[in-house]
Amino acid sequence: MQTNGDARGAPGSVLFSGDVGELPYETRRVLVRLLLGPTLDARRHSKLWPILARDESVIRARLHDLFLDLVVDQGQQVAYIRQVDAETDLDVPVLLRRLPLTFIDSVLMLFLRQRLTQADTHGERAVVSLQDMTEHLANYERHGNTDKAKFARQIANSIEKAKEHSLLSKLRGSDDRFEVSPTLKLVFSADAVSALSKLYAQRMDSSEGGLDPGPIQDDSSGDAAHE
Repeated sequence: MQTNGDARGAPGSVLFSGDVGELPYETRRVLVRLLLGPTLDARRHSKLWPILARDESVIRARLHDLFLDLVVDQGQQVAYIRQVDAETDLDVPVLLRRLPLTFIDSVLMLFLRQRLTQADTHGERAVVSLQDMTEHLANYERHGNTDKAKFARQIANSIEKAKEHSLLSKLRGSDDRFEVSPTLKLVFSADAVSALSKLYAQRMDSSEGGLDPGPIQDDSSGDAAHE
């Protein structure tokens, strides 16, 4: 049985007892990384990115077997998976679970998306501070809110969720400054931005100038948002 390091990269290599897989070791790692989500990118996964480029067709085929599609942005050097868009009456099982967003989560996503657009315009990295995010989200506190501590927790939870899903990466040597992941541009479409902007306006009108930060189910975050 082939189990040594030299055999790991060969197609059809037996990697463990009873292994009937056909993909090389590194290709399997790329596939698993994509399934774990939310993204695979050249900077954070420098050893896997070249493997994705080399074996993109076979990886795409394996994902199609699971009714998943591979999205690769060569410019941003980011890849992710999403559910296939079946154009027939097929009963396609859904493997990926959407990430439910509260209203404050959605506000934060739009804010970070806008920072990405601004940074691109100036040819810079999109960097935000904890204070930037906190101050922006504070604008959406409901008028007359008496539970300041609860609202502060909602803000903190939204920022933490963005970090957990790799949409924010802490800058080296800083505890309160983060880089916004370019992935957000791919999974947060222009249509989603427009839809959320309209939603904010509606909630602003209904609350007479103050926005309710309570949870709502929102699927505008993009096809790649999955756990």
